[in-house]
Amino acid sequence: YPIRDWSQLESGQWPPTCGAPAMGGLSASAAFREHLRRLCLGEFPCGAGSWVRAPAWRGIIRQPGSDIGTPSEESLETLMEFVSSQDSPWALPPDCSPEDQHLRELAVQSPQLIQDNFIFLFFRSLRIVDKGVNEVDENLLKFQNLEELLLSANQISKINSAHLPRTLKVLELCGNEIVGLQDLCSHPPPELQHLGLGYNRLLGSSEDKYLTAEFWPNLLSLDLSFNNFTDLLGIVSKLATLWRLRTLVLLGNPLVLIPGYRGFVIDSLPKLCILDDRNISPDEKHQFHGLSSKPDLIVNKAQLVVSVGKIKGVPNPIKPEELESVPESPVITHSYYVTYEFVAREKAEDTNNAEVSKSPRIELAMEANFPFHLGSVSPLAPTGALEQSSVGEAGTAPCVLCRHTAPFVFSRLANRHLTPRKPWAETIECSHRREHVTGDLVALKAFLMTGTTVTVVEEKVLSWPIAAAVAEDAGKKGKAEKEKPKDGGKVITEIGAGEGGEDVVQKKKKESPIELRSDPPLLRSLGSGHVNLESLLTGDQLVAVVCDFGVLITEETTQPPSPKEKVPATLVLAANPHPIQEIQPVPLTVEFQVQLIQWTAAFDAQHQ
Repeated sequence: YPIRDWSQLESGQWPPTCGAPAMGGLSASAAFREHLRRLCLGEFPCGAGSWVRAPAWRGIIRQPGSDIGTPSEESLETLMEFVSSQDSPWALPPDCSPEDQHLRELAVQSPQLIQDNFIFLFFRSLRIVDKGVNEVDENLLKFQNLEELLLSANQISKINSAHLPRTLKVLELCGNEIVGLQDLCSHPPPELQHLGLGYNRLLGSSEDKYLTAEFWPNLLSLDLSFNNFTDLLGIVSKLATLWRLRTLVLLGNPLVLIPGYRGFVIDSLPKLCILDDRNISPDEKHQFHGLSSKPDLIVNKAQLVVSVGKIKGVPNPIKPEELESVPESPVITHSYYVTYEFVAREKAEDTNNAEVSKSPRIELAMEANFPFHLGSVSPLAPTGALEQSSVGEAGTAPCVLCRHTAPFVFSRLANRHLTPRKPWAETIECSHRREHVTGDLVALKAFLMTGTTVTVVEEKVLSWPIAAAVAEDAGKKGKAEKEKPKDGGKVITEIGAGEGGEDVVQKKKKESPIELRSDPPLLRSLGSGHVNLESLLTGDQLVAVVCDFGVLITEETTQPPSPKEKVPATLVLAANPHPIQEIQPVPLTVEFQVQLIQWTAAFDAQHQ
């Protein structure tokens, strides 16, 4: 084999047959070329440089028995140790594959093998992840022994299957921007056993026609997680043709919110072994037996139950000076309730007769269909503006999988729900339970990915007594008029004993209750926090949290006592020789949970 010109590799021009970067992006073969540069196959300690003790193939003939080289030459054992030791400065980065390590060792042992044809035939697994690739070019066909191709977390919107090696058995396209499967299914690899399409933009029901044995006759594993498939009956009928399918992932699709989702899939695909990363047990197959024969029971609606429990840590709103009220003082009442948002276009049922208010438009992450983790949502505005605040704002958020930044472009109207108002207590029992039923599964998925905001609200109402407008006449207007009160009060007749012992009839007027005029309520947000609900899309059926808003700082704790209230410490110790234990403040907390209703057996479907 001829000695290759390593200057081409160092300048980024090798292999010369690889494709150039595409317009506005990078081709898969160009990304592979950059990967080869990272391996440094022509640099120390690899390659046939001056550091290699010259073997016979270099044309240098040594004297018999002379195995001592020049000071700049290293033995083969030393060079191998440089490339194989993890502590070596020339060790590969952690994200390199075992094949990369093997190739570097070959570049030390037999550098003459590192040629174009050898490289293309050497790789059986190619991993190009998060490299900005947006094109799968035809140069990949040069990898004639390639069995595994991983192109996750890139920017591929469509892929021409004619550019894929026919020997592929594993194709991973997770975390890209694929919107359709038509191009991928034009010339699919016939021996493909695993297809990963999770975290893309598949449109759902319009694409399930490509998920049949006509295109994937040998498919064993299929990942469709976090797309927009909504038609459970339609996709199951297509997947039933994949007679070799054993592993299926549908988590993150709107259809997983349907109550009978898991049971219907298990009974419709009897050869399936793993569904959504969970083994299918014989008990599950028995419990859902017969459900696939009753498709009329499957309705594309989701049912969730929101419960709000105890509120703790609310300071007593009644101050000591307010207990001694004068006639001119208002009557102050305090009540407390909890608000949360839920997706609009839903039917809600509850036993608490809670209120529902419309909120302004909410921006949700729907364009990229990635699981956005919003650390926090803007809290609701305080006094007087609570009902007009928005749940979220338009912006950007990073994708957990591929760290892309995608805009929030899905707008909808949300409902803000209020629990019944409760008076103050050290532990306020909300005891709120509300059932939400919605048929807009796509909007519900977006809502769960964004989460909801839970807020504890204090409502303060001032009520003022109405003063008497008319004074009483100075003279008496008659016995009848005195016995008949003008204000609607009742006349009570009392019989008592006079001075001589005779009965005396006395008539008194019962005082009527004081009429009060109430001012508009004053609203104050005591605490607001974000609750992540994304786990309901990934297999969990219950999200139960205790929202902790911290200790509320009141005016009494921030203002120092007046000089009149100060008591010398010696008097305090004399009155109470035992040290006073400081009462630890209680943080403001509220119990909040959301339950996704799922059938646990075929009997649940019949009962429903």
